[in-house]
Amino acid sequence: MTVILLRHGRSTSNTAHTLAGRSEGVDLDDKGREQAEGVVERIGSLPVKAIVRSPLLRCERTVEPLATALGLEPVVEERLSEVDYGQWTGRKIEELFKEPLWAVVQQQPSAAVFPDGEGLARVQARAVEAVREHDRRLAAEYETDVLWVACTHGDVIKAVLADALGTHLDGFQRITADPASMSVIRYTTLRPFVMHVNHTGAALTAALLAKPEPNAETGSDAGSDAVIGGSTD
Repeated sequence: MTVILLRHGRSTSNTAHTLAGRSEGVDLDDKGREQAEGVVERIGSLPVKAIVRSPLLRCERTVEPLATALGLEPVVEERLSEVDYGQWTGRKIEELFKEPLWAVVQQQPSAAVFPDGEGLARVQARAVEAVREHDRRLAAEYETDVLWVACTHGDVIKAVLADALGTHLDGFQRITADPASMSVIRYTTLRPFVMHVNHTGAALTAALLAKPEPNAETGSDAGSDAVIGGSTD
């Protein structure tokens, strides 16, 4: 099972340099709308079977062209919503630099809890739970490997990637998730494989189309085994 973590396109809050959080009505700007249209070509012929998205408007707008092109109805998932930044919501980024909590967010995000909001550790827990739950749901529904898209937010994507990489949440600030970027994780019975991080190129690799075959000699699930010495491709 493989998920494409799609960050929403550039928003009006991104260009205003404010922390949008869960503010109502934050839409894509002109560049963000172009990015949303471009997602269709970047996905290309990849056999995406489902789209799951954050309930916020900027994610809704980002997946609209793809959903139309594929004839899919996106599933709204509250657990993929943006971080609840509490009192930080809507404030200028340059103001937040001065807050004592800023250093905690940068250096020890696992301990960061936003005033009247939520902690980043909780964000990671809910987002990973949601991704894995939808992964299991789609596996049961299709009874085969499924490629699907989850459209969400930068810090949420970084938290899910950190989990997949086996990296402590305190290292998640080393991961980048730009607007309209795609990061890809393939979940197997033994471990997740991170296939792309912050992909912003023209198209995702055709390797996503390949289905791993069982190992005839060992009987193991080759899709769960790491290739010793690296990929043979």
